[in-house]
Amino acid sequence: MGFLFDGLDAEQYDRSYRDGDLVRRILGYFRLQARKMGIAALMITSAALLDAGIPIFIARSIDTLRSDTTIERITLTALALAALGATSWLFNLVRQTLASQAVGDVVLKMREDACDSVLRRDMSFYDQFASGKIVSRVTSDSAAFSQVMNLSMELLSRLLLVFALIGFLATVSLKLTGILVALAPFIIGAALAFRVIARHTITASRRMNAEVSGHIQETVSGIGVAKTFRQEPAIYAEFLTVNGQSLRVNQRTRYVFSSIFPVLNIIAGIGTTALVYVGGMDVRSGAISAGTWFLFIQGLQSIWFPLTSIASFWSQFQIGLAAGERVFGLIDAEPRVVQSDDLKLPVIRGEVHFEQVYFGYKDDEPVLQNFNLHIRAGETLALVGHTGSGKSSIAKLVARFYEFQGGQISIDGVDIRQLDLGDYRARLGMVTQSPFLFDGSVRENIRYGRPDADDVEVLASARHVGGDEWIAGLPNGLDSQVGERGTSLSMGQRQLVSLARVLLQDPAIIILDEATASVDPLTETLIQEGLDTVLAGRTAIVIAHRLSTVRHATRIIVLRKGAIIEEGNHRSLLAAGGHYAELYNTYFRHQSLEYIEQARRAA
Repeated sequence: MGFLFDGLDAEQYDRSYRDGDLVRRILGYFRLQARKMGIAALMITSAALLDAGIPIFIARSIDTLRSDTTIERITLTALALAALGATSWLFNLVRQTLASQAVGDVVLKMREDACDSVLRRDMSFYDQFASGKIVSRVTSDSAAFSQVMNLSMELLSRLLLVFALIGFLATVSLKLTGILVALAPFIIGAALAFRVIARHTITASRRMNAEVSGHIQETVSGIGVAKTFRQEPAIYAEFLTVNGQSLRVNQRTRYVFSSIFPVLNIIAGIGTTALVYVGGMDVRSGAISAGTWFLFIQGLQSIWFPLTSIASFWSQFQIGLAAGERVFGLIDAEPRVVQSDDLKLPVIRGEVHFEQVYFGYKDDEPVLQNFNLHIRAGETLALVGHTGSGKSSIAKLVARFYEFQGGQISIDGVDIRQLDLGDYRARLGMVTQSPFLFDGSVRENIRYGRPDADDVEVLASARHVGGDEWIAGLPNGLDSQVGERGTSLSMGQRQLVSLARVLLQDPAIIILDEATASVDPLTETLIQEGLDTVLAGRTAIVIAHRLSTVRHATRIIVLRKGAIIEEGNHRSLLAAGGHYAELYNTYFRHQSLEYIEQARRAA
């Protein structure tokens, strides 16, 4: 049945933890809940002793009632039994309340650590691993861990009950107690025998659930594209395949869990038969009383049930360990972008220097080799070249989204690997071709880069990038809701919001990654006017697909296969008749005023 697990391999950042290591790490989270857990442990002990005392009390009452059947004795026995049960219920209520609070706080902390780890991962992590699977670890796996921790508290209560009962029964009849104890290793051994296969099947089940979550998230995110190309049937067919595999994997998991109980019931049945026969013979011979025999029969269920629960619990415990292993694997994932120091520059002028930089998204596929580039402070540098020439890679390295494998990149003469990333990125602005907006108002999205900015500053930034006209075009001005991912706004409006957000941030270095490639000419004109304000006095790295952006650049470098092949301004490069001239005729010429006028005359 190995085909059931095809495609469910562990992620590259997954780790294998020994059970002991996992348990110790989990206990580390519970240290902060020591007070609640201490009280809960006291309640567990008290409840277990009371629960063990109830069958003992009933057994003694049976022997007493054989000689004293008065109404007073019966009433007193019933009231005492009710009081014992009520007290046990109260202890269990306190225990469950405190344990639930402690486990909830632990899961809260685990999710916080997992979310913090997700936020600290570099961009290469998200390029390699599906976001749906990452989300599954933070949500579903931590929830499974929570359920198992509650089961652990329940099992501890039952085990204490077992020890208390066996301790008392041993003082009554060593022979009958020996029958109980002799069969216990067989039950526990059967439970432990399921450990390896349980962990394997549960881990596969968790991965399969993450696979389904990732598929659904990708489908919802790309539903617009799917409908455009009428691919709903194909996507549904893919989902049926994934969902069918999920069914088979989860069915196997259930088979594994359910198969242990028939084995345990056979062992328990043998023990019950032996205990009833031997105990009955002892009553007949007068070795023990009928009440004592009842005590063993009554205690049988109290003992067998916790012991058989160890088997089911062990399977459930493996769920918790597998879930915890996946969460800890995410938390412990090694970052690729590593800072050697946390320097905070008082002022960033924006001088960028690439020296002999080697970079590739994969080790055997270099994008930049021995790459050198000097960007002067306050300069607007345009990067042009065919797709795959390395333009976006240069921008991402400046933003420190990826780790380069060789050479050095410096900001104002300081190695970028020595900077405090939070402080550095706070003074770095980036606008991409497809800007991402969070659900909320336009005002909230502009303020995202500077949460402390007031409404006057937000409005000023919005006006600087596009004037009052685009704000007036919004249904409720800056209070207009953008919708999920900004879908309520046009692409041009989204781009203006992202530019205003960057301007409000007031960065020293700005990266424009094809910022005007997806907008109409009118919006491009508005954006270009705003760019003059945004770029003034700042270092700008512009990946350009529009002639207007290229012409405004202080310097243009032409890239091909990760190497600079030409450098200059628009006029000088066009006059040289080299690769830039070829790019101009391919991408830019039809955008020029001269070309438009010629086309108009020809028409």
